[in-house]
Amino acid sequence: MPFVVLLWICAGCIFGAERLHAAGEKALNLFIWSEYLDPAVVSEFERKHQCKVVIDLYEDAESMLSKIQNGGVSQYDVVVPPDHLVPTMIKLKLLAPLRKEKLPNLRNLEPRFAQAPFDPTNGFSVAYQWGTVGVLARRSGTKPIEETWGIFFEAAKQPGPFVLIDSMRDQIGSALKYRGYSLNSIDPKQLREARDLVLGAKKRALAFEGSVGGKNRVLGKSARAAIVYSGEAGRAISEDPDLFYFVPREGSQIWVDTLAILARAPHRELAEDFLNFMLDARVGARISNYTQFSSPNRAAREHIKPEQLRNPILYPDESVMKRLEFLHDLGAKARIYDEVWTQVKAR
Repeated sequence: MPFVVLLWICAGCIFGAERLHAAGEKALNLFIWSEYLDPAVVSEFERKHQCKVVIDLYEDAESMLSKIQNGGVSQYDVVVPPDHLVPTMIKLKLLAPLRKEKLPNLRNLEPRFAQAPFDPTNGFSVAYQWGTVGVLARRSGTKPIEETWGIFFEAAKQPGPFVLIDSMRDQIGSALKYRGYSLNSIDPKQLREARDLVLGAKKRALAFEGSVGGKNRVLGKSARAAIVYSGEAGRAISEDPDLFYFVPREGSQIWVDTLAILARAPHRELAEDFLNFMLDARVGARISNYTQFSSPNRAAREHIKPEQLRNPILYPDESVMKRLEFLHDLGAKARIYDEVWTQVKAR
């Protein structure tokens, strides 16, 4: 969904929540994953709308949701929640209904992303980027790497030092898939099996890291493999051809990150301008060319670099797509994941 902090060397881009309400400034307060937006796109929006974009970063969905619930709903204007959290945030009344007359560029979305199961009418969110969860690994080494989640969960298959992903649903989901279960299982027995697999892997792992951190460990050669998001893998491979990415044969996750306006956004109209700007065909292409994640913007495809459109990491073939699942909003039943994750982190 996941993740080295962005360097925004531009006059209008300021880190830190302490600057969110700069006196006398027209500002858009954006809460987003790290390494997830081209600074040149931000600068263009600032020039076009004569404003400042104030950026605060997060590395995992759970911490984002916690911060929004603890005051962020009136502090930020735009947030970038993953698909499975959108229904939760709607139920918690954290998101503002979209005024679609303000978003004419909604027509640019591919139908499957304009009618996604987590928000089928785009009532509260619009698709931003999509991708998969998989494994970034280094080819060279003393032991070949099997394209299975087992390289993390079976000591005999371990190809060298590895990093787990510091994201509850993504990490538990990889263990569930390894056992042949759904990413959305709520069966206590299956989740206990997944917990024990992750605990065993934790004993042999270098660390839990966000996707960006895992990517950097593999690039820096301190780890041979890490669980990451596809876009991070694409960027890493462009820097080091000894790296490769795969979706394990047992299957994995397809995810969509969205753009949403918070229910008590201090600058709602500017937030609507931002969403519409991001849905522009050329802007959407620039974002995906920069992030190397997959674009849900149908109109953007003619402007995306051809080599990216041909890249199976970013646009998997049908055989891979058949092995992918969306995460579902599990409502109150998600507590069992919280319990499992607490046990994993505490032991």
